[in-house]
Amino acid sequence: MNQGIVWIESQLMTINWLHLYTLESNYTTPSWEDGDMMKPEKKSELGNSKRSKRGGEFTSQPRPSQKQRRTDGQSEPCQLCGSNEWDTDVSRGETVCSVCGFVAEQNMIDPGAEWVNHSDGADRSRVGAPTTVSLSDKGLSTVIDKRDLIGGNARLNGMSSKQVRDWRRRATIDQRSKTRDSRSRNLAKAMQFIRDRGDLPPQLRDQASGLYRRAVEKGLVTGRSIRGVTAACVYIAAREARIPRRIEDIAEKFDMVTEVEVKELKRTIRLVARELGTHHVSGPTEYLDKFHSDLQLPPRVLGRANEIWNQTKEDLAWQGKKPSGIAGVLLYRAAADCGSNRTQNEVCNVCGVSEVTLRGLLKLLNQRVPKLEDS
Repeated sequence: MNQGIVWIESQLMTINWLHLYTLESNYTTPSWEDGDMMKPEKKSELGNSKRSKRGGEFTSQPRPSQKQRRTDGQSEPCQLCGSNEWDTDVSRGETVCSVCGFVAEQNMIDPGAEWVNHSDGADRSRVGAPTTVSLSDKGLSTVIDKRDLIGGNARLNGMSSKQVRDWRRRATIDQRSKTRDSRSRNLAKAMQFIRDRGDLPPQLRDQASGLYRRAVEKGLVTGRSIRGVTAACVYIAAREARIPRRIEDIAEKFDMVTEVEVKELKRTIRLVARELGTHHVSGPTEYLDKFHSDLQLPPRVLGRANEIWNQTKEDLAWQGKKPSGIAGVLLYRAAADCGSNRTQNEVCNVCGVSEVTLRGLLKLLNQRVPKLEDS
């Protein structure tokens, strides 16, 4: 029994060996030239190409929404009708052909300002007032307005007397918190002087405020009154803008009425002008417009005054004379030539010189320019 089993196993092994030998005899080793297999170089190249497609450098492609959204209008003709007439709807962001209605662009970007009006009014601004140097904090802080806490306004707003007292106390605390140090308080006081007493347009008010800030940086305010330095800055700002003011008028507006205060103002003006480099010298023509308006003269008088000055402005006799006095005598003489006479007292009150000074200047002028009836 055991011998039979061994014989059967030996026969099966023989058959298996014969089968393997047959397969090996029929098998032929392929060459690289055949098309069945690829060379290692080609295989590596293929692998590299696949890897370059998968793991190469990424090139970003614009999104479809970015391709469609534009800021400029349509310049090419219409694809349907060939027309070049386009209508742009800013609210919808679309460009439509005005002939056939073809929508050429949509979701266009509006390059203008983004206006948001949360109220029903016509004002579309969404920012506050611009910064200005005429305020101590340049207008960057908020202020509790006391006008709403006075009298009937508080009652209209439904505020009780206790609420009004509380808000007044808060406004006082808010104002004090912004000017804790002496420099901030002095700056706020100076800006208040320029706004209330300077009598200047907004542009010149900012210029005078800038001059005062420069004077503070250079230490010119130390040891001098704030009132005097602000008055000097107002005078210099008006003079630099070719609309000069008389020193006496500036001193009166700043309550500097005594002779000592006026002399101190003149010294401060010279000091500030020298340190800040503002050396413009006013001429008589810069006073003519203001004096002409104050004397209520007809327009032809101003033209005659300019004509007289053009004839005599090169004369050396005017050196050392006060420009406002020269402007006064020019208007006095021009008014007499045009038949709109003004008294010497009226002219002297406007130009700020005495009658003796006016008569002396008039004598010099008559020697150089003869009167119309004489010529």
